[in-house]
Amino acid sequence: MKILVINGPNINMLGVREPDIYGKSTYNDLIDLIKNYAKEIDVNVSFFQSNHEGALVDEIQKAYFDKIDGIVINPAAYTHTSVALLDALKSVNIPAVEVHISDVSKREDFRQISYVRNYCFKTICGLGFDGYLRAIDALKEKING
Repeated sequence: MKILVINGPNINMLGVREPDIYGKSTYNDLIDLIKNYAKEIDVNVSFFQSNHEGALVDEIQKAYFDKIDGIVINPAAYTHTSVALLDALKSVNIPAVEVHISDVSKREDFRQISYVRNYCFKTICGLGFDGYLRAIDALKEKING
């Protein structure tokens, strides 16, 4: 099973950016956590992070040609603004789970809008880095039936 983990803008700044909300662990810590978990459960995982919307769209489209089985996506700020990410997910028709490190339901009003949620079969919020692991579990369950 091949799962792609996509992270949007500013996720590369974990550990620096608002540690009271996102914690002190870094993006590399997140990658290591996911890699170790994926190895334990025999899942092939790849990663992509960009601060650019078009690059994220390109990576979602590339996932189709790379025969990716599932996508874990944290669109970050693009969650609330990007119809392009929604359309890209719809175009590739790969099962996807939306993840947010913080509990966006308890944050600013504008964070209550999620365009990608209209495609993703599950959303996981507020579990910190563990949300990514639960997303992988959800994808594995959905794909394997």
